[in-house]
Amino acid sequence: MAEVLIAVRDLARSYERGGQTVHVLDHLSLDVERGAFIALMGPSGSGKTTLLNLLGGLDRADSGAILVGGVDVVGLSEDELAGWRAANVGFIFQLYNLLPVLKAIENVELPLQLFGLPRRERRRRAALALDLVGLAHRQDHYPRELSGGQEQRVAIARALVTDPTFLLADEPTGDLDPHSSKEILDLLQHLNADFGKTIVMVTHGREAAARAKRIVHLEEGRIAAGGV
Repeated sequence: MAEVLIAVRDLARSYERGGQTVHVLDHLSLDVERGAFIALMGPSGSGKTTLLNLLGGLDRADSGAILVGGVDVVGLSEDELAGWRAANVGFIFQLYNLLPVLKAIENVELPLQLFGLPRRERRRRAALALDLVGLAHRQDHYPRELSGGQEQRVAIARALVTDPTFLLADEPTGDLDPHSSKEILDLLQHLNADFGKTIVMVTHGREAAARAKRIVHLEEGRIAAGGV
């Protein structure tokens, strides 16, 4: 049996909208094994991105538990959550969120500043991460000098540079052309298969979902029948 890295238990999240309570996640439970590559699919409003944000500590659950290595993320204070997130989670977004005034290598090393590492060590690790995603030769280029696919590779290098426990990807190919999308999906598969990185990816695309080892369908805040 594979080790369960993330155990989601009875997770609930609701929002007030127009004077009504909208239950985005309805007591959802899910296991994510170490080394998994999971694609979360479902219609708009099914709770995919909300679940991803809760897994990454970007949002707070109303109730339930998210156990990562025995730590219940839901019960952490804001300060504890910030430290946990920096050490454990690598985020990959649809929009790359690179700082235009920084070179690729400077964007990648940004998360390392939270750890108090010397500049030389930060730069060394950032260069390794860029080499891993095939962009060592572009490390001194600014985002405006890169293609969309290259910008997303820089964003993936930034997510990897702290060697996080798992990666969360929210529509990572949603803003890319088919060729660049294929390259990014190839890279994610490579990180999972050859480096054992645990990945949870939200996607609407069947081609992207087909790259995952497991597809989980959400519907109205729950895992759909037969959806795992």
